[in-house]
Amino acid sequence: MISLTDLPALNATLNSLSAALLAVGHQFIKRNNMKVHRACMISAFTVSFVFLVSYVVYHANVGSVPFAGRGWIRPVYYSILLSHATLAAGIVPLSIITLLRGLRGDFRRHRRIARWTYPIWVYVSVTGVLVYLLLYKVFPGS
Repeated sequence: MISLTDLPALNATLNSLSAALLAVGHQFIKRNNMKVHRACMISAFTVSFVFLVSYVVYHANVGSVPFAGRGWIRPVYYSILLSHATLAAGIVPLSIITLLRGLRGDFRRHRRIARWTYPIWVYVSVTGVLVYLLLYKVFPGS
């Protein structure tokens, strides 16, 4: 059984998996393999959705977790966190629109928005892992 204390590590794992699926899916579309690209992107979206549910459950129960790092790392951490949180809020509708356009076969409009969605989504996934590492592993609170 997964406990609340397991959720941050699970969330980081889900973010890592999402980033990997996005990167693999991107490589497959560059090779014109639409079938595998589609499977990777649907999987990345599903993993990200599970992450979002787990993240909300965790923070609804635990609240905000203070950053324990001191010195030069504090502004670095908060810069990463601010960009991560801002872009994470935007990637939700962006990823939905991108996915729907692809699933509906509106490939011209899908490609146009995916050029923005892909790098933002990868950034949010990777910085999510970085925030986890800094908050829970490198500078854990008391």
